[in-house]
Amino acid sequence: MRHGRNIIHLRRRVELQSTRMAPVSVKRVLISESVDPCCKTILQENGIEVTEKQQMTKEELIAEIQNYDGLVVRSATKVTSDIINAGSNLKIIGRAGTGVDNVDVDAATKRGIIVMNTPSGNTISAAELTCALLMSLSRHIPQAVMSMKDGKWDRKKFMGAELYGKVLGIVGLGRIGKEVATRMQSFGMKTIGYDPITPPEVTASWGVEQMSLEELWPQCDYITVHTPLMPSTTGLLNDTSFAKCKKGVKVVNCARGGIIDEAALLRALESGQCGGAGLDVFVEEPPKNRALVNHPNAISCPHLGASTKEAQARCGKEIALQIVDMATGKALVGAVNAQVLVSSFSPDSHQWILLGESMGRVLKACTASKEAYSQVHVTALGESLKKSTGFLSSAAVVGLLTEGPQKGPNLVNALPLAAETGITVQMDHKDNECEACVLEVSVNGRSYKAVGSVQAGVPVLLELNGSVFRQPVPLTGHLLFFKAANSTELLLSVTGVLAAAGVELQSFSASTAGRGEQWYCMGISSLLGDIGALKSLVKEAAQLTV
Repeated sequence: MRHGRNIIHLRRRVELQSTRMAPVSVKRVLISESVDPCCKTILQENGIEVTEKQQMTKEELIAEIQNYDGLVVRSATKVTSDIINAGSNLKIIGRAGTGVDNVDVDAATKRGIIVMNTPSGNTISAAELTCALLMSLSRHIPQAVMSMKDGKWDRKKFMGAELYGKVLGIVGLGRIGKEVATRMQSFGMKTIGYDPITPPEVTASWGVEQMSLEELWPQCDYITVHTPLMPSTTGLLNDTSFAKCKKGVKVVNCARGGIIDEAALLRALESGQCGGAGLDVFVEEPPKNRALVNHPNAISCPHLGASTKEAQARCGKEIALQIVDMATGKALVGAVNAQVLVSSFSPDSHQWILLGESMGRVLKACTASKEAYSQVHVTALGESLKKSTGFLSSAAVVGLLTEGPQKGPNLVNALPLAAETGITVQMDHKDNECEACVLEVSVNGRSYKAVGSVQAGVPVLLELNGSVFRQPVPLTGHLLFFKAANSTELLLSVTGVLAAAGVELQSFSASTAGRGEQWYCMGISSLLGDIGALKSLVKEAAQLTV
């Protein structure tokens, strides 16, 4: 009965720990741009304090950001590494829109800061603007409007072309690319495209034939790009690719400035190789070099892709709800650098996260060598843990890398920090009747191993470096581990040291093996002030609080 009462007591204690370890604590959020008012309202209704300060300089934001747990931006705020490093309390950066190229995601990840966006918030608005530019290019509508305002009536000058029967090439077949395709098909356009991720059978189901870029360029009458800006997409349309296109091809960019090489586009417009360009985005915004903007065959907008009331309301609402869901432990949506956390939002996962971190801390404390780890191997056992290897591995690395009580790594940055320090992390899953986590580390050619599980809602240690405990060790509170040969006097001697230090023995677990040196664990009321007092009694000793 006593053992049952202890388990119930420990479970309640762990449940309190689990409640406290909601994935991210967000109390204060700074909104640095014009975001729909519903964003502030939703955050405040969920107990988050919100401050709105627009048009801050970089220096002002650096000085201000340390006071906040979260930052919400659109596209004007450039969240550089300087700003991220100044945000000593920053835990979440939310972009109310698609893409995060104005955020230094690598710097945020190293700091353990979650970066999220609202990938579907402005999909319809961006797609509709793309379609509007395609139609404007085909009929020279903006130029004709300006001519009329100048008092002219130049019907012949603005002879256009039908979209019907023309070929539209869509580079990037994600959400926006799909919406553009379905809309332009209603004009009778043939839609072809390229995307290295979306399967051809998927795009075929909504009327887009996929092919390589080399096959796509020469077929297109119109080209629109809908990719993120990254090294592989920068300058995707350049002198070489323009030369492969039909003479007079028209291009649209409502995605990111730089996907189309601006200098190459200007040369193609001037030579007539490109018959017109619709641009909503530029490498530099606003562009100081006005050559493209002023070209008669170019239609330019001041980055209006998401500038509709509907898109702003949708993005503002979505980013606020995503932050609230994350902070309350409900779900993680839209995160671009914390996929390991996605599967950690189930009610049962918190105890397994505690287990992984606690096992890491135990092995760290009980590792004889204090040299750096060279390899970490985490194996999840059991069908229910099949999708848990990511957060179990991250949690174990958190425990292994955390130094003392100060703020250390978290689930977001644990694996990148391990890689940065030369630690190889391997993750495996094996079918097993029992659910368990096996953590093995290599240090200076020696291996150390721990096996743990969650029993009755409590993380427990089952095995340490070959010593299998008769009774699972609850990984909570103050723990004293020691390695020694089994003897009748051992327990009395160790408890004598504890009593002399005023430390109460609360639990004890011995190993199943009766011979040789084995590991033992004691639950104690407080840590020993001087663990060296045990040196004459045991071969190794370590204590920690979990």
